[in-house]
Amino acid sequence: MPVYSISLASHSGGADKFQNVMADSPRHPFLQGLSKHRGAPPTVVVIFGASGDLTARKLIPAVYNLGHDNLLPAEFFLVGYGRKAIPDEEFRTLATDAIKEFSRRELNADVWARVAANTSYLAGGYDEKAAFDRLATHIAAIEKKIGREVQTLFYISTPPSVFASILLNLGASGLARKYLGQPHHTKVIIEKPFGKDLESARELNVTIRSVLAEHQVYRIDHYLGKETVQDLLVQRFSNAIFEPLWNRNFIDSVQITVAEEVGVGTRGGYYEQSGCLRDMIQNHTMQLLALTAMEPPGSMDAEAVRDEKVKVLKAIQPLNLGPDGDVARAQYAAGLMGGKAVRGYLQEEGIAAQSGTETYAGIRLSINNWRWQGVPFYLRSGKRMARRVSEIAINFKRPPGTLFSKDGGFDLAANTLAFQIQPDEGLSLIMNTKIPGLETRTQPVKMSFRYATTFGSNTPEAYERLVLDAMIGDGTLFIRGDEAETSWKLYTPVLEHWKAQGAKGMDAYAAGSWGPASADALLAAKQHVWRQP
Repeated sequence: MPVYSISLASHSGGADKFQNVMADSPRHPFLQGLSKHRGAPPTVVVIFGASGDLTARKLIPAVYNLGHDNLLPAEFFLVGYGRKAIPDEEFRTLATDAIKEFSRRELNADVWARVAANTSYLAGGYDEKAAFDRLATHIAAIEKKIGREVQTLFYISTPPSVFASILLNLGASGLARKYLGQPHHTKVIIEKPFGKDLESARELNVTIRSVLAEHQVYRIDHYLGKETVQDLLVQRFSNAIFEPLWNRNFIDSVQITVAEEVGVGTRGGYYEQSGCLRDMIQNHTMQLLALTAMEPPGSMDAEAVRDEKVKVLKAIQPLNLGPDGDVARAQYAAGLMGGKAVRGYLQEEGIAAQSGTETYAGIRLSINNWRWQGVPFYLRSGKRMARRVSEIAINFKRPPGTLFSKDGGFDLAANTLAFQIQPDEGLSLIMNTKIPGLETRTQPVKMSFRYATTFGSNTPEAYERLVLDAMIGDGTLFIRGDEAETSWKLYTPVLEHWKAQGAKGMDAYAAGSWGPASADALLAAKQHVWRQP
């Protein structure tokens, strides 16, 4: 049955009631009067892996845009650190080029000049203690220059193989424990992956705890910085019409989709060691599930929110790995993307002919608590799918058929509340309505809200929010150590089972499709079908 769309007009009154919103365009009426400042002490941000792709595409533009929004402290210093020797001026030039190419705003020379004036670069190995001593001396020189102590935020944007070396050298050089207990103590941001299975995740946490207190650590998953992910908590807990229905009595199922159009490209060698379950399901998708299914926290304090996320993850039942179990995996085969032929995964560069690495994973989860008992949660993620989209779909139970029954000629659609995380951030609600005419006929319609049309399209990037939160010490949108371990505990048996199976049982799906038949079977067993976003 087709679904027609209507616009959900937004109420323009009471805009001043919104708090802690980073307004990009003061001309927009919804953004007038909003707070734009959350204070941070004098700060040095050190980026390990400063010559890497993430730094150019995300981190440098994030710092620039925070400066543009006057959200950097007045005394802010940026230090790049990497193995490659780069003069300060060259690093500043590379940073300027990165802003021109990747920033959501055009380069404003005056704004960037204020940041660039305090930007420098140090070369050194990640396992070289003497280089970290030089870094400590460099930071001490900054403090002497401004006559004040600074907080230091270390951003580890490197391959996981050097995480331990960096952490241990931060400890050996004294940088990890600098001003511990003070408001401006040392903080460390760690990029995923947080291990590759339960054992390695535990080993990483042991290393972290040997040099850092948990409140110093900010495990970053950029999905948590996306506007719609943050809005999920607002929608749930600030609207009386949703939370009373957010349980097994009214919700039939939940679907979480993280789909990509791209293939593995030139990253085949890396992807062979990762696969979809490690790359997307265990982190991004599970974070979306935790925020969707968690109980209301006692407050919006970071630990209160993270406590509830861990509780719901611990309530997930172990997965059935049998032939008719809870998991499906597949590799994309040749197909059409945008009308153009593309090759299959096994034909990509760097992929073994008998590869057992999945490019698609579908999961059916059961949460054993009062709120969600009997409500299946379906997770899927894959490459070379029909289109790029990430969404959370809450599928409500169908209304009783006493008035508009199928036998009487009426087929009522289930109500669905969908949070679109990317690319078109917003939410939509599918409802049944009467088609105009002399007969009583129903038609599902979609009421939609989009951030771009309501608030303007220049939405802050996820990394801007997360870097700012780390600077001010707000850990709400970061992952705690026990949370990472709990997720790995669920999926490590799946990874071990698939490794033992090799390519045996691997399904396939055509590039440009929505996935394999085995994933459809996960839902068919419960009389459900995948939603096409």
